[in-house]
Formats: sequence, structure tokens, C-alpha cells
Amino acid sequence: MAGTDRTKQDTVAAANSGPAVILVAPQLGENVGTAARAMLNFGLTDLRLVKARDGWPNAWAEKASSGALEEGVRVRLFDRTEDAIADLERVYATTARDRDLIKPVMTPQTAIAESRGLEASGARVGVLFGGERSGLNNDDVSLAHAILTVPVNPRFASINLAQAVLLVGYEYFRQTQEAEPLIPAATEEDLAPGDELIGFYEHLERELDSHGFLYPPEKRPAMVRNIRAIFQRAGLTLQEVRTLRGIVASLVRTSNGRKPL
Repeated sequence: MAGTDRTKQDTVAAANSGPAVILVAPQLGENVGTAARAMLNFGLTDLRLVKARDGWPNAWAEKASSGALEEGVRVRLFDRTEDAIADLERVYATTARDRDLIKPVMTPQTAIAESRGLEASGARVGVLFGGERSGLNNDDVSLAHAILTVPVNPRFASINLAQAVLLVGYEYFRQTQEAEPLIPAATEEDLAPGDELIGFYEHLERELDSHGFLYPPEKRPAMVRNIRAIFQRAGLTLQEVRTLRGIVASLVRTSNGRKPL
């Protein structure tokens, strides 16, 4: 029992390190470095890079980080956004553009307040940031549970990558100094981590492809995004995801002329 309690405490302590910062297809090493600097200013240390254009390690990033990459910011590399969020139970996508996906839209204040409550229960949280030129694409946004938008002058809404990371980091640090987190009813045992959700999506999409639902081909990407958005909004638990996978498997067996188990 004591060992279980210690494991639980270690999990919660790791989660309380703040949200992971996921940079999707960043273009310049300097921008990765300044983002890392902004992170460490406010105590964030989990930096994940997805397909960094200028590669890694990067001397320009090291220089621009002003020591942040040596003093505590940990960098991990991923080939896909799906892999970068696999261990996260809650993901926010930063974007200022209107999307054709229906998702909750939050400010940094409300998103961080929610994420701190989730972290306090042991869940892991991350924030997606897009590349400097065009931001996140719709496929990446579809993987998020909510959209995070910074209120800015609507006539000039452009924020560079490091500024966006700094604003989120500042709000996290401010709230950790001023208020206790509001712990939700859901715990890390309840929420489905990213890898379980992606596994379900890919399972469902394979079967929909085999049954001709995702047709015609030119409409498939938008259909997939919309289907994923439905389930992302639901905030599925791990047990619910496993139940849904069982439902899909049962329907496939029945359609193939086999009796359900």
C-alpha cells in the first residue's frame, strides 16, 4: 500500500511540472531557442519538437536560448504530432484563426486554470504551437481537446512563436503563485491518454475505410478531422475508449457474418 501511495505521489509531482510545450514544424532554430528561454522564465521544462525544419541539435537554438537549454529545458524529438501527445490526457491547440472544427475556445487564463486542476489530480497536459509561417494545420488542431486563443488587437493579431509560448508560460506561473488549483472530479485513471485515443481513431478509420464510408478520397481528410473532433470534445475516459473499440470490433465481426463473442 505504501509503495502504491509513493508511486501516486511521484506521478502527481511529475505532472505538476506544468504543461508540455509542443512545437509543431518550427522553422528556425533561433525561434526554438527563444521559446525555450520563455519556458524556463516561467518554470516550464518539457519541450517537444515535431519535425523541426532545421534539425536537432541546433547551434542557433542553443545560442538564442540564453542557457535555458542547458539549465533545465528538456527537449524530445518526434516525427508525428500524435506521438508527441501520446502520454497526455489534455491538449490545447494555440491558434488565432477561425476553424471549421467545433471545439471549446479558451483564453490562457481559463485553459491554465483547467489544466492546473487536471495536473493536480495527476493528469498530463500539453499545448500545441504551430510553425512560424502558418501555425497549426487542421489535422493537428483536430487532435486537441480545446483551442487556446490569446485576446489581442483584432486588427493586428500576429504573435511570434516565442511570444505565444511566453504568454502561456506567464499565465501558468502567475496562477501557481496566486491560487490553489481547482481539482476536477476526473483523475488520471479516468482520462484517456493520447496514445489510447489515437489507437481508437486509427482503428475506427481503418474499419470505415474498409466499409467505404470515408469516400470520396478527396473528402476523407475533412471527414476524419470531423470524426476525431466529435470524440475529442467528449473528454473520453480510458474505459470509454476501450468500450468504443469493443463496439467497433463487435460490429465488424457481425458485418463479416460472425456472431458476437
